[in-house]
Amino acid sequence: MTPSSACTALIQQFEGCAKKQPSGDFAAYPDPGIGAAPWTIGWGTTGADITPGLTWTQAQCDSRFIADVDAFAAKVSAVIGGAATTQHQFDAMVSFAYNLGVENLAGSTLLKLHKAGDYAGAQAQFVHWDEAAHKVLPGLERRREAEAALYGSA
Repeated sequence: MTPSSACTALIQQFEGCAKKQPSGDFAAYPDPGIGAAPWTIGWGTTGADITPGLTWTQAQCDSRFIADVDAFAAKVSAVIGGAATTQHQFDAMVSFAYNLGVENLAGSTLLKLHKAGDYAGAQAQFVHWDEAAHKVLPGLERRREAEAALYGSA
C-alpha cells in the first residue's frame, strides 16, 4: 500500500514545518517532548544526519518529507504483512510510525489486534501512546485521537 493524501496531511498537521528562520530556511531543534536528541528538522525529520546547527530550505524539508513517508510506508507494510487493511487503517498506522517509530508499532498491542481482525480494539489502542518522558502531552493526545478517527473511518 501507499500513503494517501489523508496520511500526509495528518502527519503535516501535527509535525508542522517548524523553526523557520528570518532567512526563510528551517533550523534543526531538539525533540520538543524531552528537549534533547533526537534532533528534528522540517516536517518532523529525524536521523543521524540531523544535528544542531543544521538548516534546510523549504524544498529540502518537502523533499525529505516525501522520502521519509515513503520509507515509513514500506516498513509499515512489512510489519502488517498480509493482514487485511483498509487505506485509512494503513494511513493511520503510517502516521503513528512516523511519530513513534516502526519498532513501537511492530511490538504494539495495536498491531497485534489489527492483525487479529479486532479493528475496534486496535483503534482503541492509539490513545495509549500520548506520553513523552512519562508526561501526557496535549499535542500527542490530539494526534492519537486524529489517528484513531482516521483508522476507524470508512
